[in-house]
Amino acid sequence: MNEKKQSNIVVSQQGGVVRNVLNQLKLIFRLLGDRRVSMLAKLIPIGAFAYLLMPADLAPNVVLPVIGMVDDAAILWLGTYIFTELCPPEVVEEHMKALDGNMNPGDVNEDVVDGETTEVKE
Repeated sequence: MNEKKQSNIVVSQQGGVVRNVLNQLKLIFRLLGDRRVSMLAKLIPIGAFAYLLMPADLAPNVVLPVIGMVDDAAILWLGTYIFTELCPPEVVEEHMKALDGNMNPGDVNEDVVDGETTEVKE
């Protein structure tokens, strides 16, 4: 049997949950705009987002309120996960490094100005 090669793509877990979600969204949009990614693979996150906007639902929010919201989130997560797994690993790694460079501004040589403040009371 053919063994599937283990993927070494890891989304860095820096910052909080919101920062990680935003970083993942940036990665998805960057990959959607990259010509090296298959057009069929690009249909996966688009389809997951379309499912979110569709009026028809697998688990309606009215009948199953908690499960109805969880299935929407699960479809979005699964769609983005499968999309990044189907993209060429070197392309994903390239975009992750670019995003990681944006997230770590301390690596850039910037001038730091020390200063003091004083409170003026009128």
